[in-house]
Amino acid sequence: MFPAGSQGSDIYGNVSRRARRESLHFDFEVLFGYTAAVTQNVYDILKERGFLKQCTNDEAVRAMFEEGPVTAYIGFDPTAPSVHVGTLVPIMGLMHLQRAGHRPIVVVGGGTGLIGDPSGKTEQRKLLTRETLRDNFDGIRAQLGRFLDFDGGKSVAVDNADWLESLNYVDFLREIGRHFSVNKMLSFEAYKIRLEKGLSFLEFNYQLCQAYDFLVLYREHGCRLQMGGDDQWGNIVAGTDLVRRVASVEAFGLTFPLLTTASGGKMGKTAAGAVWLDPGLTSPYEYYQYWINVDDRDVERFLKLFTFLSLDEIKRLSRLGGADIREAKEVLAFEATVVCHGEEAAVSAREGALAAFKGGGDRESMPSTNIAGGRLKDGIRATDLFVEIGLCASRGEATKAFKGGGGWVGKRQLKSHTDIVNSNDIEGGEMILRIGKKRRHRIVVLG
Repeated sequence: MFPAGSQGSDIYGNVSRRARRESLHFDFEVLFGYTAAVTQNVYDILKERGFLKQCTNDEAVRAMFEEGPVTAYIGFDPTAPSVHVGTLVPIMGLMHLQRAGHRPIVVVGGGTGLIGDPSGKTEQRKLLTRETLRDNFDGIRAQLGRFLDFDGGKSVAVDNADWLESLNYVDFLREIGRHFSVNKMLSFEAYKIRLEKGLSFLEFNYQLCQAYDFLVLYREHGCRLQMGGDDQWGNIVAGTDLVRRVASVEAFGLTFPLLTTASGGKMGKTAAGAVWLDPGLTSPYEYYQYWINVDDRDVERFLKLFTFLSLDEIKRLSRLGGADIREAKEVLAFEATVVCHGEEAAVSAREGALAAFKGGGDRESMPSTNIAGGRLKDGIRATDLFVEIGLCASRGEATKAFKGGGGWVGKRQLKSHTDIVNSNDIEGGEMILRIGKKRRHRIVVLG
C-alpha cells in the first residue's frame, strides 16, 4: 500500500498491480496517515457503500461528521478467541471512520460477556468464566489491532468489565434502572423472539449494561455515536436514550445490515466451518479462497463492503460477466486478504491459488504438509490422511465425500473409506489431495 498519489494509488488504496507486488507489508501510516485527503463526509461514504441500515437521526449524524472529529464505538463480546468474517462489516465501518480522521472506540465486553447477549439467539448463551473471557479479550484486542491503529489514541480499546464489575447493584438499579421501561424493552425484536422460548433475568439485564457502556464512554471519551449490527438496534436505542436522560446530551446510533449471501446462507459460514480472522484458525490461503469462491451475485456488494477500492473501479469490475467475473473475484479476494492479513500474506495466498488451480504461481504457497516417505510405503488410509491434514473434519465427512465422488489424490478419484494412499500416488516428490473443486492440499514427501 502506498500514500495517495504515489505509484498509481488513490486515497482508497487503488494501487497498480506492480505496486501491489512490490509492497509487502501493512503500514498504518499509509492506511491512516493521509486523512486530510479524504474530503467526503464519512456518513456519505458508508451510505454509498451499503453500510447503513438504520439511524436514529440521519441529518444530525451527517452534520456531526461534517463539524469535526467524531468519537464512535462498537462493542464485541469475547465469546470466542477470535472474531470471524460475520463481524467484518462493523470492523470495516470503524476503519472508514479512522481513515476519515475520526476516532473509533472498540469495547471488548469482558463484563457484558459474563451475561450473554440474547440478541439474535433462540437460547441462552453458554456462560463463560472470567479467565476464558480475559484470554478471548487479549486475542480479539490483538486481532483488531491489525485493522485499527491503537497508537497515540487514534483508536481506543477498552474492556467494560473495568466499570461493570465494580458496580453496586442496588445503586445501579436506582440510578440507571429507573430510566428503563420494561414495556418498551419487551417491544424490541430481540426480547420478543426470546420470550417465546424463555428469557432469563440475567439476559434481561444485558440491555441496561450495554446502555450504561454508552454513558460511561460519553463521560470518559466524549463518545456520542454507537454503531453495531442491526440486531443491536434495541440496545443502541436504549443507550442513546440513557445518555439523553442522564447527561442531557443528544447521542446517536446507527446499525449495519446483517449480511446473508445471495444463496441465503449465513455470512462467513462454509462447509468447513466459520471463517475466522485469526490466521491460526483460518489461514490466509483459506481466507483468500473464501472470497474467491463467493457467489457471482455477491461480488459487487462485497467489493463495496470489504475493500477500499473506489466505487468507479468497483463499478467496472461489476460489469464483468461470464468467465471474466473471475477477475473481479480475484481482486476481491486479494484486497480483502490485504485488509485482514497484510500484503505479503495476500501475495502468498494468491500464488498458492495460482499453483493449485491454474498450474502457475508458487506451489510452496499452497497449504502444505510434510510427510515422511516411510509412512507411505505400507500405505495410509485416505480418510485418516484427509483428517490429519485438515481437508476433512472427520473420517465420516471424508467417507461421505469419497462416496459422492469428491475425493481425489492427484488424478486418482477415491471411492471408499477403505481406499489407501501410498507411494504410487507420489508425483515429483509430492501429492495434491482434493475435496470437491475448491479445497486442495499439497503433501510434500520427505525421504
